[in-house]
Amino acid sequence: MLSMDQQLSIKLAQRREDGLYRQRYSLQSAQSTGVEVDGKNYVAFCSNDYLGLASHPSVIDGLRKGAEMFGVGSGASHLIYGHSHEHQALEEELAAFTRRPKALLFSTGYMANLGTILALTNKNDHIFEDRLNHASLIDGGIASQASFSRFRHSDTVDLSNKMDIVTGKKLVVTDGVFSMDGDLAALPDLVRVCKKQQSWLMTDDAHGLGVLGKNGGGIAEHFGLGLEELPVLVGTLGKAFGTFGAFVAGSEALIETLIQYARTYIYTTALPPAVASATRVSLKILQQETWRREKLNSLIAYFRDGAEALGVDLMPSATPIQPILFHDDALVVKVGNRLKDKGFLVGIIRPPTVPVNSARLRITLSSQHTEDQVDALLDALDGILIDLRTVVK
Repeated sequence: MLSMDQQLSIKLAQRREDGLYRQRYSLQSAQSTGVEVDGKNYVAFCSNDYLGLASHPSVIDGLRKGAEMFGVGSGASHLIYGHSHEHQALEEELAAFTRRPKALLFSTGYMANLGTILALTNKNDHIFEDRLNHASLIDGGIASQASFSRFRHSDTVDLSNKMDIVTGKKLVVTDGVFSMDGDLAALPDLVRVCKKQQSWLMTDDAHGLGVLGKNGGGIAEHFGLGLEELPVLVGTLGKAFGTFGAFVAGSEALIETLIQYARTYIYTTALPPAVASATRVSLKILQQETWRREKLNSLIAYFRDGAEALGVDLMPSATPIQPILFHDDALVVKVGNRLKDKGFLVGIIRPPTVPVNSARLRITLSSQHTEDQVDALLDALDGILIDLRTVVK
């Protein structure tokens, strides 16, 4: 009988052989478009800090002031004595921002999604999820006692067919912006299906909030969807907000249900109040400094024009997530590593994060990037592709 470490070593060796082994960077600087990693300087095109708020001086100052007043840790769960004035104020401000009656803070987006799905369903219910949903949503469906099925990506006909053959309570769950493809959920179509089926709709807008909509209100604002159309809205704070944590926004009944039944809310230490304080600052900046979204949208168009001129397989996305398909796992690793050698960090994405044969570079843009930086990235990519004598189709 092999020991635990021997068995795990065999598993890890197989992952290396399959070309799917992941490694971490050691960041030695603050989040920005220019970072230091392992003692070397790079231009980063791999962060979700879409509006450049993670290192904003006012957000940092908000964190400092929050820590001075409330300390570093919250000390307890929200339902014991860990719920501070800063948490309460942020929840009220997030509710107003999303135009929902109430909002509830969670420690992470993963916990928000898992806790919400489990709190809203039981063994007699049915959960339907988009096939390309984030892992936290998929895991929520798997962990629930409800029957769980996945419909083809953005295919409301497939969804309707699956829903037609079951009875009882139905929960439809989707990403707002799909994190590996960058495309938007067909929310208006999903709303129509849910209305016809008398089902509930839950959307995780982790990558849309702050980015989409005139006021940064995300995919709900983008499509003009209110509480009745989109009753369960999830958002994360570690992306466009530049801080950490997550929240769920919805009706008073929804939020009170989560407080009573969401185990990932009840049985965990509350988010540090200083982080809530910093997020209150970033929320104000996000809404007031509309130039950040305007510049970001300009850079997205600029990047796409340049990438399309190179003839690469650019996926259809109008968001800061700009994937370039390479299909071949070994090839995408080689291109990504050569970009690193030239001073650029990009996401190298392979299965199981994405479906087999859809390996890609996941390039993300920030309002802090410049057109010169985008040009330099595209020039480097072009040179690498020519050098490899590779035509990406």
